[in-house]
Amino acid sequence: MEITGIISAIVIGLVLGAVARLIVPGKQHLPIWLTIVIGIVAALLGTWIAGAIAVGMILTIIIQLIIAALGVYLIDGAWSAGHRSR
Repeated sequence: MEITGIISAIVIGLVLGAVARLIVPGKQHLPIWLTIVIGIVAALLGTWIAGAIAVGMILTIIIQLIIAALGVYLIDGAWSAGHRSR
């Protein structure tokens, strides 16, 4: 992956993380840095999956958004449970 691909994944990840927090119902207890990391991972993983099944740009974004929303939902549950026990 070239540097432009990494930079675009970071930018797209920022947006994906923010939108995923809006999609997931309820209050999330994740720090913003973790939301950004989830968005970046979702952007990279979604691009890889979309490339493997050869879909267009719109479906790639939808796949990335689904992965980001699932990531926020699952990691928020684990994060909240871990911090409640302290």
